[in-house]
Amino acid sequence: MKRRTFLEAGTAFLAAAGVGSPAWSQVKIAGDVRFFCGFPPGGTADLLCRIVAEAVTSEVGQKVIVETKSGASGFIANEIVANANPDGRTIGLAAMAAMCVSPVMPGQKLPINVDVDLSPIASVAGVYNMLVFGKHVPFRTVGELIERAKKEPGKLTYASAGNGTSQHLAGELFKKLAGVNLLHVPYRGGAPAIQDLVSGNCDMMFGNMPEFLGQIGGGGLVPIAFGSPRVSPLFPNLPLISQTVPGFEVVNWFAVFGPRGLPSELIDLWNKALRAAVLKPDMQKRYLENGMDAVLGSPADLKAMIVADRKKWSDVIQSAGIRVD
Repeated sequence: MKRRTFLEAGTAFLAAAGVGSPAWSQVKIAGDVRFFCGFPPGGTADLLCRIVAEAVTSEVGQKVIVETKSGASGFIANEIVANANPDGRTIGLAAMAAMCVSPVMPGQKLPINVDVDLSPIASVAGVYNMLVFGKHVPFRTVGELIERAKKEPGKLTYASAGNGTSQHLAGELFKKLAGVNLLHVPYRGGAPAIQDLVSGNCDMMFGNMPEFLGQIGGGGLVPIAFGSPRVSPLFPNLPLISQTVPGFEVVNWFAVFGPRGLPSELIDLWNKALRAAVLKPDMQKRYLENGMDAVLGSPADLKAMIVADRKKWSDVIQSAGIRVD
């Protein structure tokens, strides 16, 4: 199966399975559900948890309550989910980095084994990766960026939310594939990194589109190209980085996981419920407005995606010599 299962395939799957209401499964959730988010309120993960919880409530026939336990790059929440009773009443949202980057990052100590202690249920969203320039940068294309970087190696700078973050890894992947030397400038979070871009103290950033939308709208940042596999409808005329740098593809996805030992019938129930929820027209509208894309698939598809992305980012980490701070 292809990496990304888009709406047409998802709709066909749900129609074949008879999905549309709780009646499609004989298995039931016995009470209110706790949906754990490991990231602070106001961010993409928090928003995603809340709109998914709202949409999936009717599919499982129980109230789905979002609980925020932020910290440790999401692992405080992930550990709570891992140790919960596997009765289907506790689920959590985990980011791609927790499943594919942290386990292979040198020096990283994790409180759980994500491959054993979490049960993959369903991918639910991907966030468009975008390259943006500060408005002070005198050129406007990926080709010009590469040309300048080759003439002046190490002079152009790219910001990230910290060493080993998705922004850092995206920059290192670009350097590797484009054969250029850019200077990495790590910050303590995405907000200060973006502010320095706007202030002209750093040149560019490879990051999540939702984080940039406010400054793009205000003219503080210039959108250059998408690092994601396809273009967002919000910027239909923006090119893909892969058109200039073949092989460059970054998807910062989010998926739902359950506790260790979650029975297969409950995994199946949640997978179908989540897929049905994401396909609702109002959900698709909210995804579009907030710079997200539907990434749907079976539990097996999610496991395969984890394996592929872990290898991809492990290779980038090793070639760049990255370690945790």
